[in-house]
Amino acid sequence: MKGLYLVTPDWDDTERLLDVTDAALRGGATLLQYRHKTAAPSLRRTQAERLQALCRRHGCPFIINDFVELCRDVDADGIHVGGTDLAVTEVRRVLGPDKIVGASCYGSLQLAREAHAAGASYVAFGGFYPSRVKKYEVSTPPAIVAEAKREIPLPAVVIGGMTRENAQPLVAQGADMVAAISSVYFAVDPEAAAREFAMLFA
Repeated sequence: MKGLYLVTPDWDDTERLLDVTDAALRGGATLLQYRHKTAAPSLRRTQAERLQALCRRHGCPFIINDFVELCRDVDADGIHVGGTDLAVTEVRRVLGPDKIVGASCYGSLQLAREAHAAGASYVAFGGFYPSRVKKYEVSTPPAIVAEAKREIPLPAVVIGGMTRENAQPLVAQGADMVAAISSVYFAVDPEAAAREFAMLFA
């Protein structure tokens, strides 16, 4: 796992969502997470199915945020869980050993250790910077990336207000993937924005 980790915004406009996602995948995004906490179940299912098909055309892994049943129903490549979602061990029990399971670890190495022990595929740290999309405490120390890479043998994802410029020092510390929402989805040229992130890993 390496490169731009694209996370969708809460857009009900499915065609717009697909168009911008397609552009970002052309630009070099290497993993897509579908995250729409407020969508009606029918819309969430429709968007997940169509994004899944788009990702398959691009050869990009597709994961679902939080909704384990949806992940199973559309046969997504995996799931991402946060601190208030199902535990990694429970998700592994439901989805089996072959799916990607990512875990939010915020600013905690201990949470990352526990996620690794429970069978996570990667650990995600953040927020590092203020976000235009999500509200959270911006308290994750940048040094956690290098510490995690020394200790935990899993890919490390960084998230929270990411731009190409402020992600660069985190990639230099060993971050394997940079997760972005607004820097790509709200960009004038999403394909070029994705390419800028991809170049961090060239």
